[in-house]
Amino acid sequence: MAKFKGGMPGMGNMNNMIKQAQKMQEEMARLQGELEEKTVEASAGGGAVTACASGKKQLVSVKISPDAVDPDDVETLEDLILAAVNEALRQAEEMTASAMGKITGGMNIPGLF
Repeated sequence: MAKFKGGMPGMGNMNNMIKQAQKMQEEMARLQGELEEKTVEASAGGGAVTACASGKKQLVSVKISPDAVDPDDVETLEDLILAAVNEALRQAEEMTASAMGKITGGMNIPGLF
């Protein structure tokens, strides 16, 4: 029977995996900080409504053109706001997923970000 020196077999691989996981975690934390500073912008109605969202997937600002404000047609303005906000949040999600995918190698890790 062969004897192993320096501990259990495979422990070197386990240590390497732990180091890689720690490095990935550090990279993700750094990237999340960077993403918080980045924003995406989307508009609807030919620029009548513009929404800006952060990499944290939070709405940062909404701009409404005075031309888009019609007291007799509030529903259209509401629809434009929803469209712009939803598109900005979709772009923020896409930006975050793309950036994280570069670190995780495309692994889908639930609750990661």
